[in-house]
Amino acid sequence: MSSTADPLSPLGALPGVQDAVDSVRKSVDRIYGHRVMRRRSSEVSAEAALRGARASAALEGADWALEELRRRTDFGDEGEPRTVGAALRTTAEAGQLLDVWGQSPLRVLARLHLVAAGGAGPGGTAGRPRLKGEPVTGPGLESQPPDADEVAARLDALARIVVDGSEAPALVLASVVHGELATLRPFGSYNGLVARAAERVVLVGSGLDPKSICPAEVGQAEQGWDAYERALGGYASGTPEGMAAWIGHCGTALELGARETTAVCEALQRGAA
Repeated sequence: MSSTADPLSPLGALPGVQDAVDSVRKSVDRIYGHRVMRRRSSEVSAEAALRGARASAALEGADWALEELRRRTDFGDEGEPRTVGAALRTTAEAGQLLDVWGQSPLRVLARLHLVAAGGAGPGGTAGRPRLKGEPVTGPGLESQPPDADEVAARLDALARIVVDGSEAPALVLASVVHGELATLRPFGSYNGLVARAAERVVLVGSGLDPKSICPAEVGQAEQGWDAYERALGGYASGTPEGMAAWIGHCGTALELGARETTAVCEALQRGAA
């Protein structure tokens, strides 16, 4: 694909973006080079997934301790337990959809939402973008979400970018996928969970984090809801400054996720010694 045909190509040239890309690559390469990864990568991946799910649920308002997630088996039908269960299911499902993403990203998004919702939902709303007049629940930007027609058009445009491929760095594509979904809020519920799971799919599928050991969700939660919302507002503005700030924010989140996994590796190493 030529740069003139690639809608994401200009984003890579925004001030600070290349620095963020380079910094992320160094952080990811560093954790992949850890000696524990040579022997226990599956354990590290499983722990990263659990911590990522916990953090994603925290951003939805269900901030549970990690040990509570390990202990619980019933996550209930309402309130925080339901949110935590949805985050766990969605994070786990993301790893099963890599082969579908490049050919049919909209199918992946539908599946992620269906899994998050735990079934068909009232009125068959789960697993499909919202229709005109249907409400949106969950935390989000202060502004009203775009209407259903705009959502449909922008989802189609996003899907074309994914299917056609982009020369933009993986961090840029992952940030755009996350930002677009979190801003559009295309489903009636669990949009944040779906957006962060889709970002995970991009990071793994692009080869930047092929074993899914750098939970960006952890870094998003660590930076806090206010910073997350502010950065998303920059993305929603569409300005070069806002887009660059959002990509930088996502880069920091990924680096913090890599740092979290470094701590996991160090703990495993001490335990094995």
